[in-house]
Amino acid sequence: MKTRRDFIKKTAAGSAALSLGGLIMPSMGYSNILGANDKINVAVIGVRSRAKAHFVAINQDPNAKVLYSCDVDDKILEEHNVWCKKNIGYIPKVEKDFRKILEDKNVDAVFIATPEHWHAPMAIMALQAGKHVYVEKPCSHNPHENELLVAAQKKCGLKVQMGNQQRSAQSSALAVKEIREGIIGEVYKGEAYYSSNRGSIGIGNKIAVPNTLDWDLWQGPAPREDYRDNIHPYNWHWFRTWGTGEIHNNGTHEIDICRWALGVDLPESVTSFGGKYTFKDDWEFVDNQQVTYKYADDKFITWTGHSRGLIKPDQPGRGITIYGSKGMITLSRNDYNLYNLDGSLIKKVEEGVESETTNTVGMGGLDVNHIHNFFSAIRQDTSLNSDINDASISTMLCHLGNIAQNVGRTIHINPTTGKVKDDDEAMSYWKREYQDGWEPKL
Repeated sequence: MKTRRDFIKKTAAGSAALSLGGLIMPSMGYSNILGANDKINVAVIGVRSRAKAHFVAINQDPNAKVLYSCDVDDKILEEHNVWCKKNIGYIPKVEKDFRKILEDKNVDAVFIATPEHWHAPMAIMALQAGKHVYVEKPCSHNPHENELLVAAQKKCGLKVQMGNQQRSAQSSALAVKEIREGIIGEVYKGEAYYSSNRGSIGIGNKIAVPNTLDWDLWQGPAPREDYRDNIHPYNWHWFRTWGTGEIHNNGTHEIDICRWALGVDLPESVTSFGGKYTFKDDWEFVDNQQVTYKYADDKFITWTGHSRGLIKPDQPGRGITIYGSKGMITLSRNDYNLYNLDGSLIKKVEEGVESETTNTVGMGGLDVNHIHNFFSAIRQDTSLNSDINDASISTMLCHLGNIAQNVGRTIHINPTTGKVKDDDEAMSYWKREYQDGWEPKL
């Protein structure tokens, strides 16, 4: 007799995908692949903000269920339980320590929406516990963790999808297909940009840890620091101990699509210009940045990030432009536009579902598509739209952008390994320091 665990681990023949109401679904039909015993039980770790999009998307699958909501902050969990009752119709079990969840054999997959310093260590631990993993971008805090996570997935053989959900946009997939077919000639440049208007995070004051927060578990693998009043729950993004800056927080998405469209992986060199120009506060990264990635065959990618100062009205808050010898293509999560060389619009393809683009939740139809792809890959052993082996390359580009900015010069890259050539200072950023007993290991 086949058990439920046998089902989760089984290998089945892949099938082509088709569009149905904005959802990417296997051609054999939803009813044929979802039987009474084909449930996937999941845990969502980190339930504020971005996790809400996960819950909504998971709830779209009638044979998937969230068994656990996990967070280190009791206040966030209480607020989340109210939200769950209203938006998904039930309240999952609550747990503060994710390690207890990993011990539960009924959990098939975990969704990781924690601060970034936890992404790779937690994903590795989940894989070692036999769980499939959906990890938010970026998949790692530093290049060393990038390597470890890829190695862990190869060792365990389980599914790991990164949450760069535009990889599941049908309009973007169509654009990439048509680029491959030569619709804009020889492609040579991918231009990615993000624009926001973030305020000052101020100068933090050391205060007592809120009695609702497990500060030690929140820090986890990061070296211990005193609690301050401008870190939790969101501004950790702008501190190097826990975050990775705007290039990872948002640039990951657009840089990834540029790389996908140009058909490139790791670059030959990386140059970054930028600085912190706007506020005198605790923000530790640049708040405006321009990064250029140079590839062989005269291809290049640029990323422009404006964290503090919107670009209006000429550009939306984020997007991608792909340049070719015969035309240009603009891409967003919601559409694909084809232009000829004189700038005339030739074709417009709108995404069948709409997604938010510039808030901290980013909820929309692409999450449903992306998570459906993740579940289908688990059920049928089919391919992922953003398998960690590929997604880690886009994450590495962002790491290299930060490293180039840190050293203040062009860095030259081994395009096979991603490591910086002949530059000890640059390579000093390859790995972070870890709290004793918390360093991720295979």
